[in-house]
Amino acid sequence: MDMFNAQSLEDRLVEVRRRPSGFDYMRIVLACLVLLSHTLNVVYGQDITTALWQGPIRPFLAAILPMFFALSGFLVTGSLERCRTLVSFLGLRIMRIVPALAVEVLLSAFILGPIFTSLGLGHYFTDAHFYAYFLNVLGDVHMELPGVFLHNVWPQTINLQLWVLPRELKCYILLGLMFLFGVVKPNRQTLLFVVALHIGAAIYFSIGASHKMQGMPNTLSGWLLVISFVAGVSMYVFRRQIPYSGSLFLACAVLSAVLLSVPGGDTFVPFPIAYATTYLGLHNPGRSKIILSGDYSYGIYLYGFPIQQAIAALGPWTAPWYMNVALALPCATLLAVSSWWIVEKPVLRLRPKLTKLEDRVLLGLDAARASWSAWVRRSLSNE
Repeated sequence: MDMFNAQSLEDRLVEVRRRPSGFDYMRIVLACLVLLSHTLNVVYGQDITTALWQGPIRPFLAAILPMFFALSGFLVTGSLERCRTLVSFLGLRIMRIVPALAVEVLLSAFILGPIFTSLGLGHYFTDAHFYAYFLNVLGDVHMELPGVFLHNVWPQTINLQLWVLPRELKCYILLGLMFLFGVVKPNRQTLLFVVALHIGAAIYFSIGASHKMQGMPNTLSGWLLVISFVAGVSMYVFRRQIPYSGSLFLACAVLSAVLLSVPGGDTFVPFPIAYATTYLGLHNPGRSKIILSGDYSYGIYLYGFPIQQAIAALGPWTAPWYMNVALALPCATLLAVSSWWIVEKPVLRLRPKLTKLEDRVLLGLDAARASWSAWVRRSLSNE
């Protein structure tokens, strides 16, 4: 069986020159699947969506976000490894997330809201919900704008998928702390930390947080998404020890489907689903210049739900799910492409300024260490 062959995840990374196209395609596919899955909420509402989530297609719906977070954990850990300090790492995360998020907030508040609100513009622009919506840029999630989409299945809700934003921020903070405490190395301490974190999250979910999920059975615990991210981190950290195996992928894929089908199985799915995600991502199909000309997945994910809500508000003719998808997906893609080339990529070009800031921080640290060493030598000589 190839489960025990000599090739590891690291060997595979080297084989594809550390730039496998599989991850790029997966990001696009998963972002589109998020939009498709949200069509259930936008068109049919909570009751029918919940019924579908409790049916045989649950594993396919429930796997989307854990795969997204596991993929992010693998790739972001590679980014951290290439950074000299947390200054550049966290700076790059901010540069990647905040600009497009700020654009979504501004477009929703100043264009989408005034068009679809049932309130007068004077009341709309002075309502507390209008001002609260801008807190999304800081990670304080607010999904509503005053009087908007009142006749939709999800009234006043602008961007339902922003609920994952605080979880994503927790992932980056946790990875930064793991770096500071030296638990992003392939050693026993890292392994023990990851196992303990998973067990702790499982206990928390089973005992302390399960009641919070009773009212929203068509989603996953935010903590399970964080653990899926950590599982992706583990795949990268232990990439030299973990085999790149089709048999192991098949076993993990089947196990993930089973776990996502049984009560309580979600708790144990992060690591098998992270391996399955990593295995698929390390494939290297030919690159499409159209699809992979930029990283459009974040834009599709971010702008998809507001566009779907706007389409649903246009009238009964948009009620069929296929009509919503047929209109929303190209619109979200067009907006994502525009966002990448007009906002996101230009911001990423500012990375040299971030490098200069990091240089200043490193010089400051060197100066502080030199001062500390000089003070210690003087103190010892005085004795």
